[in-house]
Amino acid sequence: MKKVEAIVKPSKLEAIQKGLTAADIPCMTVMPVKGAGLQRGYSEIYRGLEKPMILLPKVMIICVVSDENLEKCIDVILENASEGNIGDGKIFVYDVYDAVRIRNHERGGGAIK
Repeated sequence: MKKVEAIVKPSKLEAIQKGLTAADIPCMTVMPVKGAGLQRGYSEIYRGLEKPMILLPKVMIICVVSDENLEKCIDVILENASEGNIGDGKIFVYDVYDAVRIRNHERGGGAIK
């Protein structure tokens, strides 16, 4: 099993969610986050003063998938999040040792279906 964390623009969330559902990967967790990368933020003018905004709003999509679905999950995120610009986001992949479904104590791959 793998844990996929994708940090993307909030405007891309709906398309990614539809793509993952169509690819039979409907389970995900979404959190609003703020961060800085190569994009380096932007400046806003507030009450006549320029204020640098270093942390940009993004969303983090977390999916735990089987090893067989890993590439499919990454491909869907890439297809729907990429504009070819700085600030499109990042995808991180981690190994997952185990998963347990609380309702019925099911463990392993069956717990993530």
